[in-house]
Amino acid sequence: MEKKKLLSWSIFPPIILKFNSVLRTQTSAKIIALMVVGVIVLGSGTGKSINTNLFGISPAVAQRISPSDVWRQVYQQLPDFPQENKYISKDSGKTAENDTLMSRLIRYHIYVKGRSPIYRLDWKLTLADYLNANEVMYETAYPGSDTLRVNPIDGDRTAIARLSRNQRNTLVQVLVNIFNPNSQNQLTPNPITTPSPNTSTTPPQPQRGGAELLK
Repeated sequence: MEKKKLLSWSIFPPIILKFNSVLRTQTSAKIIALMVVGVIVLGSGTGKSINTNLFGISPAVAQRISPSDVWRQVYQQLPDFPQENKYISKDSGKTAENDTLMSRLIRYHIYVKGRSPIYRLDWKLTLADYLNANEVMYETAYPGSDTLRVNPIDGDRTAIARLSRNQRNTLVQVLVNIFNPNSQNQLTPNPITTPSPNTSTTPPQPQRGGAELLK
């Protein structure tokens, strides 16, 4: 009888080990599935934060970047940039002062077009959209079209068109510097300079007697 018990118990350890292995596998699969779901949920269209790891930004930088922070920083550095924030909210019936041109431009760039915020070329492509020189901008997909009584797309495109090339380049550089402060390629935008009245722009005249000196 004891021999039979020993034999029966000798069968259980492999079964138990196999069962534990299955449990571990299932637990690992569940953990992985939960991680995937978490990434999808965090990256979904809440519009409150940016999954900047997709664009190669370090986690420390990603934690402190959001569109609401960036557009305010842009206006701090470029106080003369058009606000375009006089539109009326559909929900409150009041002026949506925080719905600015810069906030809409950033949302269009990241959420509508899915472009990286850390490269100058991507921002230039977005500005080219506003200038009708690149991709078509659709009114129904433009930020603010579903929250404001008047779609701001036409006013925003007009405001961008009024900017000079130097102003657009400055805007691009400011945006890149904010989104990627650790970039090694940060540049300080060059101000527009005009020749001094006392500085002659006429090329120097050749001195006489040059042939004699060569002899």
